[in-house]
Amino acid sequence: MSYPRHRPRRLRTTPALRRLVSETSLEPRHLVLPLFVADGLAEPRPISAMPGVVQHTRESLRRAAAEAVEAGVGGLMLFGIPCDGDKDATGSEGVNPDGILNVALRDLNSDLGDATVLMADTCLDEFTDHGHCGVLDVHGRVDNDATNEQYIKLAVAQAHSGAHVVSPSGMMDGQVAAIRDGLDHAGHSDVAILAYAAKFASAFYGPFREAVGSSLQGDRRTYQQDPGNAREAVREIELDLAEGADMVMVKPAMSYLDVVRAAAEISPVPVAAYQISGEYAMISAAAANGWIDLRSSVLESLVGIRRAGADIVLTYWATDVAGWLR
Repeated sequence: MSYPRHRPRRLRTTPALRRLVSETSLEPRHLVLPLFVADGLAEPRPISAMPGVVQHTRESLRRAAAEAVEAGVGGLMLFGIPCDGDKDATGSEGVNPDGILNVALRDLNSDLGDATVLMADTCLDEFTDHGHCGVLDVHGRVDNDATNEQYIKLAVAQAHSGAHVVSPSGMMDGQVAAIRDGLDHAGHSDVAILAYAAKFASAFYGPFREAVGSSLQGDRRTYQQDPGNAREAVREIELDLAEGADMVMVKPAMSYLDVVRAAAEISPVPVAAYQISGEYAMISAAAANGWIDLRSSVLESLVGIRRAGADIVLTYWATDVAGWLR
């Protein structure tokens, strides 16, 4: 019997060989940990749909952030949750220097300085009483240009508070250019912009809305992308690149790996992908039922996102994975 001379299995025979020829690496530095901090809490509040994830107090946030940085996680993405009574139509609490997000940014900047990359979610949905990502017009529709004016104020407040990176996630047309001009005018030309360039109107955001105490009634399909539109996603990414985005992001990750790949093929700047709350919840639930192994499933999912072309992965498992990879 004749056997082929080239047998790929030869390179799979030992862990050392597999490690040597691995085409895709996963390292703690590739990971960003999203963190939620809520105003008015005496102790961390568990998020029921996301086992192990909480709304932090300012003090518990500082501990969780320090733990992540010590583990080698590459960055932190911070979301702020005001008290319900502080929400209004324009999301002014996000601009307030003493609002929970900006205070927490100052806390982490004071604690960690440049030891990590401190990112801020630059959006209004957590702060508005209607739950939309923008300012509404008299007809109840999101006003693109009025929203961009508010995004500029948000980004400048976050930069003043110590953010290294601001992250506009509302999918407004022209948001990157508007924020870049606003930051530069305010003396923050070194603050980078991570643009949520292709953010889809996904059913997998459900647990996140609990996590941020969303007031949304209805949906965001008039400004987030349709799940079927890959070419449109590429166009959105190209527009954000042309406007000066320093990094671009695809969200969600696992159902949109083709878009992650397309972004990686055209982008001259780093590409991020967000393993979102619903993805976290699905894997967690399956593992809790004994249907899959948690650690191996999480690692495989993250390697898949990296293999698709993501330079950076946002994941709620970032600190855990950093420990597993040691």
